[in-house]
Parts: sequence; C-alpha cells; structure tokens
Amino acid sequence: MREDVEALDIRDVTANWVNAIVLQAQIDDRIKALADLSHTPLFFGRLNYLHAPGAELAEGAEGERFYIGRRHVHDAGGDPMVIDWRAPVSQPFYRASKTDPQDIGLRRRFGYTGGELTAYEDEHLSDPSEAAAVSKLLQQEIERPRVGPMRDIVATIQPEQDEIVRSGLSGSVCVQGGPGTGKTAVGLHRVAYLLYAHRDRLARTGTLVIGPNRSFLHYIEQVLPALGELEVKQATVDDLVARPGLEVRGADAAETAVVKGDARMAEVLRRAVHSHVTAPAEPLMVVRGSRRWRVPAYELEEIVVELQNRDIRYGAARDALPQRIAHAVLVRMEQAGEAPDDRVQDAVARNPAVKAVVKEVWPPVEPAKLVLRLLSDPEFLAVHAQGVLSEDEQKLLLWQKPARSVKAAKWSAADLVLIDETADLVERTHSLGHVVLDEAQDLSPMQYRAVGRRCTTGSATVLGDLAQGTTPWATRSWDEALAHLGKPDAVLEELTAGFRVPREVIAYASRLLPAISPGLAPVSSVRETPGSLVVSPVAVGEGEGEGLTAAALEACRASLAHEGSIGLIAADARVPVLAQALVAAGLPYLAPGEETTAQARLTLVPASLAKGLEYDYVVLDEPSAIVDGEPDERTGLRRLYVCLTRAVSGLTLLHARPLPAALA
Repeated sequence: MREDVEALDIRDVTANWVNAIVLQAQIDDRIKALADLSHTPLFFGRLNYLHAPGAELAEGAEGERFYIGRRHVHDAGGDPMVIDWRAPVSQPFYRASKTDPQDIGLRRRFGYTGGELTAYEDEHLSDPSEAAAVSKLLQQEIERPRVGPMRDIVATIQPEQDEIVRSGLSGSVCVQGGPGTGKTAVGLHRVAYLLYAHRDRLARTGTLVIGPNRSFLHYIEQVLPALGELEVKQATVDDLVARPGLEVRGADAAETAVVKGDARMAEVLRRAVHSHVTAPAEPLMVVRGSRRWRVPAYELEEIVVELQNRDIRYGAARDALPQRIAHAVLVRMEQAGEAPDDRVQDAVARNPAVKAVVKEVWPPVEPAKLVLRLLSDPEFLAVHAQGVLSEDEQKLLLWQKPARSVKAAKWSAADLVLIDETADLVERTHSLGHVVLDEAQDLSPMQYRAVGRRCTTGSATVLGDLAQGTTPWATRSWDEALAHLGKPDAVLEELTAGFRVPREVIAYASRLLPAISPGLAPVSSVRETPGSLVVSPVAVGEGEGEGLTAAALEACRASLAHEGSIGLIAADARVPVLAQALVAAGLPYLAPGEETTAQARLTLVPASLAKGLEYDYVVLDEPSAIVDGEPDERTGLRRLYVCLTRAVSGLTLLHARPLPAALA
C-alpha cells in the first residue's frame, strides 16, 4: 500500500504549482501514516461470524471471517485483508462474550514477540459446552515490559473501555479512573476512533490533546501516530495560554495561586474590561461636503448602552460602534431627503469625528496591560473586586514591587491564564472540534475556563482521578470541574478495574484514600503478583541521607536484574543527591520523558513529574520527604499516592524516617 502511494505520478493531474505542493504534502502524510512498526504485526485478532454482517440470520447462511488490526490493509485488488479495529464489524472483538456472543462463532487472539506471531488462543463464544476463561495472551500483553514510550492498547481494550472509546462526537465524556485503569489510553483511543468516524468534520475543526507537562506528552506522543493519526496537536495548559513576548519568569505562593485560579477572578476581569467604556459627554458633529449632521449625546449614550447589554465581546462591540453611529447619521440624511447607501455609511463610520468618539467612549483594551494594572494598582483592583474578593485576598494578588511594563513584569503561569481570560473577553477564542484533557483533576477553575474556551463549539473528553489531585487548587468534584469547563452535561464514567498496577501495590496505596479522597472507590486490580511489594526500613548510620542513598542504589541494581524499565522516584529535594550518587556509582540514568533503551533503562523521577508515567519496577525513596515537599499534608499524601502507583510489576519502598500515619 505504501509503495502504491510512493509510485503516484502527479505531474499531469495538478493545475498549478500550489496544487502540486498541497497534493505532494498529502501524499507525504499518507506515506508516513503507512509506516511499518517493526515490533507489531498487521493484525492481532480474528473474528468468525456465524452469518455475514448485515445479512439475514437464516439457517444455512454462510458466515464470514475478518482479521482485526491497528490499520485497514487491502490487497492489490483493493479487497480488505485486515479490518481497522475502529470499524463497526470489529466491535464484537471487544464486546462479545459467552453471555452475549453477538453472532460470533470464534474469536481468536494472536500472541507475538518482536513482530513475529508466536501463539494464538481461541474462544468459541457460541458453543455452550465451552466454559468462559480468562485469556492468557490478554494478560501477557497487559503485563509486557514497559520499554520505550507509551504504546497503543488496541489488542487489549476491555468492554467498559470500548464503550467510552466509541461514544459519539456530539457529547462530552468525563472518565474518573484510578491508577492503572487505562484512562489515558482510553482517551487517546477515543480520539483515534472519532477521527475515523468523523474525519472530515475534525479535519476542519481540529483536535487537541492536553497533558500535565512536557514529559507526559513526550511519553504518549507515539500512540496516535502508531494508529495512523498524525494531525492531532498536543499541548500543556501553559502552552495554550502562552502569548508572544510574555515569559513565565515568576512563581506565586500557593495561597496567591489559589486566588488567581479562583473562578471569581473572571468577574473581576469582566468588570475591569468594561470599566473602560464611558458615557459620551458631547454631541457628535459629522461634516460631509457642505452639510453638517449632529447626533446628540443622549442618542450616542443609548447606542453605547444597547451594545453593552448585548452578549458580545468587548472588541466586537467596539467594532460595531462606528457602524451604529454612522447608521444614526444616515437616518438624519434620509429624513433630509437624501438617499445614502452602504458606501456612504462605511464612509461616515471612517469619519475622523466618529473615530474620535469611539476612541474616547470605547477605547481599545490590551489584555496584558489590564492584568498588569490589576496586580499593581490597589485602588483599581479594589474597585473591580468589591463584593467579589475580600481585602485579604486582594492583598495576596498585589505585587510587592509593581513592574514598570508588560515586558519587564515577572509573570507567573497563573497570570498568563488571567491574561488569556481577558483576551477572550476582548475577542473570542478559536474553538476546536474535540479536546482531550488528561490529569484534569489538577486544574484550577480559571484553567478549566481556558480549556473550555477551546471547545465551546466542540466536545471534550476529560480524564482524571480525584485522588491524584496534587495542586492546592485541585478540583473537589467532577460536577464542579465540568461546570467551569462549560460542559455540565458531560456523561461521567468510572473505571474501577485496574490492569496495570499489581493488586498488592494498589491495595497498599489505597490505604491513603480515606485521607485524600473520602468516598472514592478503590481500584480493584485484576493482576495478583506475589512479591510485587517490598517495604524496607533503612537503618540510620552515620548520616540518614547517606544510608538511604546507598539503599536506593542497591535497590536500583536489584531492579535492573529484571526485564523492563526502572523508575527511581524521590522527593524533588532529594533528586540532586541521588543524581550525583548514580553518576558516582556508574549507573546511567534518564530524565522523565526520555525514551528508555536496552542500554539505559533507569529513570530518575522527581515526585512532581511522576504523574501519568509508568515503569515496570519502581524504587520509591523516602515517602515522608515526598509528603513534606508539598504545601499541606493532604496535597503531600496525594502526591505520594501518585508515586506509589507508578509500578507495573514491582515496587520497592525505602524509608529511614517513619512512614506517614495513613500508611503505617
């Protein structure tokens, strides 16, 4: 199929050089989409239908056989050899069961190693004499070592996951899923499915995946291209709100960031923006030729008030104002017996006198300058925050040393979200067809609003776990988060079956749930792995840190004896010490997001960057230090919960200090 595309000759089918460039770009994308994956066969399953799909279920009717794979594959004659996993005919591969065979006589799963088929496993779903059994190939695929970036899960999608993946484009979905339930994979595969089912529409409107940080995005970036989807953009929330010329050079204290992220800031900003509009003080006199046309101040004020009462952006109303004033002048012209047309109205709207009124009454607003003034001018802030923010909250917002200019200001990440909100008040933000928001529990209400602006005319897939909220402003409920996002009617789905984290590890981590997220159902892991959890106290010798560091190095060496990736996770403050010790010990290590290889399988992970990542074996260094590294105990325990649940095969926990009470 790839060679057919490469052999296309477009010299005689393009009208001009522009067409040729566009067509060649499309051909290049198609070639990229048809790339071989050396470690993956073209198909992973087979379905034998008792009857041809769509045919009458009559006795004696012939069935049909389909191979299911990551991509559609056809032969030289165009006949399908492998059916795309997203096609309707493939759905029973994921949903059929002994109790609901869906006209499937046989479901076959293929096992493979390094791209070579090595095994197969059959289920005769319509045979009542065959008992239902757990698929060993399915279990092996789930447990396969994690070397390299995140990979697709098309061979192992479970029925409850498939239901979410294939839900429609028009509705938004929120997925609450504990560690190892596959919520990130479900979100990415939902994007792939929507692009398959609604390709033309999403090609026009665009699709975006939003992750918590760059390391996470790097980890997941190969999943969609492996499924042939190359056009999906990826970003962090900070990327979304970034503005040319404004750098994040400052950091807010936690209590200040909480106020800046509060949804009430939207009202403060709205008031500040619209405070620039003033009532006209003088009548307007427009001179055209030998005639003068007068519009009294009270009529100008009526026009301004009417525009203020309409639910349109500040900038759109400002653009409409000169035309509305010009219309008032044209009415007078018509009353005087003239017959002006649209060209006259446009000319009047451009008249210097009209422009002067617009500039005085409805001046332009520069978002960054307005936010700078709010954070620098106590009186300006007090006027617009009255009845919305308390005096103490206003004091938290104000800079101790006001910046002289927008470019000189040391903006924080939260400040850029405020600027983004202001920019949307002035001019509507472009909306996309579908947005996937992962690790959503960590966003502030104002960040939710920033994301929501990007999908006002489209749908969203929201992924997260309330128990893994590790910011002081982490959301308390999905209802609240979805309201800020502008998707209050989103369907809430909960994934509670864990496939990644061993049962022993997730049960240990779940001891923290009553303290960090009361009422949340713990994950029930389908994988029982005896010996996967080791909790090891470290004897304190000469220096507590030295003994702990030596124990961490020893645990890393022991883990490296196993196949797969190793993550050494520690409190951020401990990372420089451990990095130095690893170098001295001759143990090569990677930074989060860097791709593991056969030569370098150990990654040193600061606790603040562990979210969303996974490793076959994890060495967790000093849980109490991870808790102490956060602004409050609850946030610290949530951070610890995240770190405890990064292991796929085994967790070794080392502590020289007493464990947090919730774990002890």
